[in-house]
Amino acid sequence: MIERILPAEAVAEESTGSPAASAGDFLHPEEAAVVARAVPKRKEEFAAVRACARAALGRLGFPPVPLVPNRRGAPQWPAGVVGSMTHCDGYRAAVVARSGALASVGIDAEPNGPLPDGVLDVVSLPGERARIRSLTALRPDVHWDRLLFSAKESVFKTWYPLTGQELDFEEAELDFDPDAGTFSARLLVPGPVVGGVRLDGFTGRWAVGGGFVLTAIALPAVVPAPAVAPAPAVVPAPAPAPGPQGGPPAGGSAAPAGGPPAPVSGSAASPA
Repeated sequence: MIERILPAEAVAEESTGSPAASAGDFLHPEEAAVVARAVPKRKEEFAAVRACARAALGRLGFPPVPLVPNRRGAPQWPAGVVGSMTHCDGYRAAVVARSGALASVGIDAEPNGPLPDGVLDVVSLPGERARIRSLTALRPDVHWDRLLFSAKESVFKTWYPLTGQELDFEEAELDFDPDAGTFSARLLVPGPVVGGVRLDGFTGRWAVGGGFVLTAIALPAVVPAPAVAPAPAVVPAPAPAPGPQGGPPAGGSAAPAGGPPAPVSGSAASPA
């Protein structure tokens, strides 16, 4: 499902249903140490999503390496790779790409159900809540509050590798296109610099299926330069009409501008 909202440069792997109880057996020692004290369900999800990530890395030609989270919980990818992981009950996915193709990528999956009471007010801005009410009337099959939460998670997962800084929920304002399956995120704080260009927001895609809402942002490594309007064409002035019988233009002189005057019969300039 997730691949349909990602560009060709990204490689994704996903799995559904309950993870195998033996999934933890395939963790690298460094990974196993991270979840050594976690409950079994957490260990299984942690292992299952890394199995997806290693499968995706393999399709890019990378060996199966440990994917240990950093202090913020973000996975540390091999050099030359950008990526993102997500998991919720019944679904997990990982996406990777070469850093020469994408500068950053963020994905998120959530159950297509309403957010718990009180959460929407915490994660959204007043304008976003007003738009969600309108979208709910238009497309009641989508839980737009949950989709908003998912998209903000994808925004953060895209932002953090580029900045190493936190981004609060109210520091990005989102809007959704219900027909195109896209969304835009306007950053309300100074954005990261990518390819020499400071970004003021991200664009992403969303989908609903299988009981889940999915969001993804894939940021190109090279940001297209803004289009520059071409300079207006210079139209040359029309040449003056020639005089009678090929002589000088009407009202003009045969002498070039600034040159001596044309000889006149009977004048001192031309002896008789």
